[in-house]
Amino acid sequence: MNSSTLKFDSTLVERFFSFIPIELCRKQLICLDANAGEATCLLVSAVTPAFAVDAIRRQLKVALPTSIVDELNLRERIDKSFEAFRAQSVNRDDVDSKQETLSERVVLTSDDDSMDLLEDQSASPVIDVVNRILFEAVQQQASDIHFQPNEQSLTVRMRMDGVLFDVRDVPKSLQEEVLTRIKVAGRMDIAEKRLPQDGRATVRVGSRVIDLRIASMPSSHGERIVVRLLDKSARLYQLKELGMDPLSLERFRNAISVEHGLILVTGPTGSGKSTTLYSALQELDTTERNAVTLEDPIEYQLVGVSQTQINLKKGMTFASGLRSVLRQDPDIIMVGEIRDAETAMMAVQAALTGHLVFSTLHTNDAASAVTRMMDLGIEPYLLASSLVSVLAQRLVRRVCGECSSCLVPGASLGESVKHGKGCLACRGTGYKGRLGIYELLVVDEEIRGLITRRAHSSAIRDEAVKQGMQLLKTSGEIKVAEGVTSREEVERVTMRAKM
Repeated sequence: MNSSTLKFDSTLVERFFSFIPIELCRKQLICLDANAGEATCLLVSAVTPAFAVDAIRRQLKVALPTSIVDELNLRERIDKSFEAFRAQSVNRDDVDSKQETLSERVVLTSDDDSMDLLEDQSASPVIDVVNRILFEAVQQQASDIHFQPNEQSLTVRMRMDGVLFDVRDVPKSLQEEVLTRIKVAGRMDIAEKRLPQDGRATVRVGSRVIDLRIASMPSSHGERIVVRLLDKSARLYQLKELGMDPLSLERFRNAISVEHGLILVTGPTGSGKSTTLYSALQELDTTERNAVTLEDPIEYQLVGVSQTQINLKKGMTFASGLRSVLRQDPDIIMVGEIRDAETAMMAVQAALTGHLVFSTLHTNDAASAVTRMMDLGIEPYLLASSLVSVLAQRLVRRVCGECSSCLVPGASLGESVKHGKGCLACRGTGYKGRLGIYELLVVDEEIRGLITRRAHSSAIRDEAVKQGMQLLKTSGEIKVAEGVTSREEVERVTMRAKM
């Protein structure tokens, strides 16, 4: 490192990340290393050209010293540094201020296959507004962004940890520009505002790739748009990381290790069913067995598994796809969702003919999945012969680790209960992150008999509890006693399951 040193200067940091393009830093392998209270220097690689260092020194009007870093670490540092700066600038800036810089007419052009939210967005103020909103959603790990028009403004809301929050209001005068930009990115018809439309786009934040699923719908104050974010670079979870208690985890692993049969995962939208199925598939040996999936959408890429995207517009449904999959000599089949009688019947028949079939249903608890399948036209004797287990689940928010404190002893379990006060890390909610609570019904001889006799779901539930099934509410109470979540959170997500 150069012998001279330079004290930390926030203005210098602002100038570097505002005026030095990330494209240049990536190409020439150079980045500013600046931490409050420490010396400031330029991080470079062994192959960074001297002219690039000199050019940046001239741009910043400071003779910054240099420090050599290996190339892999430097590339990672560049992305993280620009991402951190962008996150700070998004929090500082008010979208309303963008109104002053907009021309009367902003010309929007079609995207490339993907856009990098860390790159310079100076081409259009509206593009910058939309990209800032997308960047904030990625930073906050939001699952959905709602652009909701009302009489006075365009409200932007984000679903974080399963709960919707109002994030900001965009001026009404910018509503059409912002919505048009999103539709252009999703390759949707910008002239069609009276009918619902679907679109797709991809954005990058450094090395992270996020798929956007865009859905528009007309409303009384203009089109409302919902963008679902799917982080393609998010890591896959192992079963042991999902939050199952040891006994349920052992029983579920035993269930998915059978040679053939039907395994169902149930719960409302956004309850983590797909994550559980992906985790289960990872546990299975796909080197000696052929695993095929039908998904809508494909959320993660699985090594050794053939994954197929459902396309309703082109006639590729779960039912038609399953029919084709059965001609691919599969051992393991994952059907994203059982939505109709045809898909239900084909899944059961596949399970009866020697295949291990995974799928999901929308029911309130595990026992209700049995009656739901019979409502779809499955004969009780077929269901009793094919069904191996049903896992019902919910996601509860974790108490924030930054601001949590013990409050009162738990009345039923005699443990200390934690509560989050609210801080910047958790946006004042007291919660940060989520984990699952589970209810696992394993089909044994007694349960098969009840299914064959078309017993009510309550009778099946009671018998399963006798056999050791832990109810969703009980699973949640254990998490409360462990100080992981709160009673209010468990009540919120299990309310329907008790009805």
